[in-house]
Amino acid sequence: MFENLSHLALQQYWWVIDSLLGSILVFLMFVQGGQTLIYRLGKSDEERTLLINALGRKWEFTFTTLVTFGGAMFASFPLFYSTSFGGAYWVWMAILFCFIIQAVAYEFRSKPSNVWGAKTFEVFLFINGLLGTILIGTAVGTFFNGAEFTVNELNQSRWANPYGGLEAVLNLHNVALGLTVFFLARLLGSLYFMNHIEHEAIFNRSRKQLLYCGIPFLVVFLFFAIRLLVMDGFAVDAETGIVSKEAYKYLHNFLAMPLVLILFLVGVVLVLFGLIKSYLVEKYTKGIWFTGGGTILVVFALFLLAGFNNTAFYPSNADLQSSLTIQNASSSHYTLTAMSYVSLMVPFVIAYIVWAWRAINNKKLDLEELRNEDHLY
Repeated sequence: MFENLSHLALQQYWWVIDSLLGSILVFLMFVQGGQTLIYRLGKSDEERTLLINALGRKWEFTFTTLVTFGGAMFASFPLFYSTSFGGAYWVWMAILFCFIIQAVAYEFRSKPSNVWGAKTFEVFLFINGLLGTILIGTAVGTFFNGAEFTVNELNQSRWANPYGGLEAVLNLHNVALGLTVFFLARLLGSLYFMNHIEHEAIFNRSRKQLLYCGIPFLVVFLFFAIRLLVMDGFAVDAETGIVSKEAYKYLHNFLAMPLVLILFLVGVVLVLFGLIKSYLVEKYTKGIWFTGGGTILVVFALFLLAGFNNTAFYPSNADLQSSLTIQNASSSHYTLTAMSYVSLMVPFVIAYIVWAWRAINNKKLDLEELRNEDHLY
């Protein structure tokens, strides 16, 4: 079946798979967003423990999806993996550090032998929620704004400066996407608490956060989206493979791929619908599913926008012709074919995640259940 597909078809198939994993990862970052709200929403040690245990039941989903996304990119587009992860070293090391201390915090925060105190690990969770979201969003921003690397004829990549990717934070458009992910994660975290925790005070505080985080989210998202539509993009000649700057490239991509535009617009509407209804309708708890679903559609559309329609998905600002595309950065036809058969297991994995989620969330978490819980985070 897959072996009969062209190399380009397999490359496109795997860009779709990677894009889907990336979009699910951004939705699952409600865990990181919730971690930045622990002291905003929890006014006592017991309330903070309630919030952390609600998130503790889900943090492994986010961590596992991040690892799966990285593994899929490594296997399907190894030149991107070696270029970005090897060159933008300090950015990815910082992201890795953020997720290591998250795992440590959930493991040891409530251990009887914890000599550092619970607050130390709560600070770890806050750092993960703050820097983890902003850095990942900023790193993805380089898909549109480019990075400082070169690739030679032997596919050996080299970073063009000594800053190891940290220079990405000097680009306002990159940072805007990082802040968009940060505030979106906080909104999703608030909606998750409203949906999963049975505690009136926490519910009301979470509802207020929809306004406090929603306004800056809209500001930075609109800045990113408008700038994306009017900026120059990185076009690839289908015949020669030559990369060149093209005015309004990403706007042209939307117009050339109306299905992607529809996904993006529907996603935006769902995000706003979930937020607005959750804020305006008292006791409404289902907003996480509308805003979460919309998040997946919007991020999925942005990934497709970056890689399809003859576009360099990882442009080089140091050497335009070193820019990476789904054609020149991918694995061989044989490797992609073998991986494609493995990808048939993805629906079963998703079904397991849905089943596990529903099993964990079959009852809202409250203080009474928390007091009777044998294992606390």
